[in-house]
Amino acid sequence: MPKKIGQLTLFSIDDLHKSLGVSKVTLRQYLRSGKLKGRKLGVSWYVTEGALRDFFEETGFSEGSESTQTKSNERDSAQQSTKSRGKRSSSAQNKKGIRRQYVVQGLNDLVSEQETCDSVDETLECLDAQPILSLFQVTIIDADTGKRLEILKAKEFMDRYGAS
Repeated sequence: MPKKIGQLTLFSIDDLHKSLGVSKVTLRQYLRSGKLKGRKLGVSWYVTEGALRDFFEETGFSEGSESTQTKSNERDSAQQSTKSRGKRSSSAQNKKGIRRQYVVQGLNDLVSEQETCDSVDETLECLDAQPILSLFQVTIIDADTGKRLEILKAKEFMDRYGAS
């Protein structure tokens, strides 16, 4: 839920992800690049209602085009990410047919972020966006049973899956 401070409405990454259907990774990229204006308070990004309005006006948003534009941007980003990492399958299924999810989370109270990814590429992209990699770990989960399969430090995950 957006936070109200007087007349100001602040939207978190989670709020925007839920309401717009844009991945958290993409939103963070927009914020870091300045495509979407926002402020980072502690470890969390916040965007004002005015900044959202400006973003949609600048990008030529019109009703019905948002999902197409978002999917196109995410597809371009994913293709670029895959090219930079070589030809590796981005499927979250391993050779044994287990469907996996990857939970990127902070290791201590200073980093309360947690993001669930459905592919290795998405997880690597999420980790690439973190300023201090040593503060994160990746929990690999069987998506069908919810069973925890493995926990890796972020650096170990990147070393294992980052190169083709």
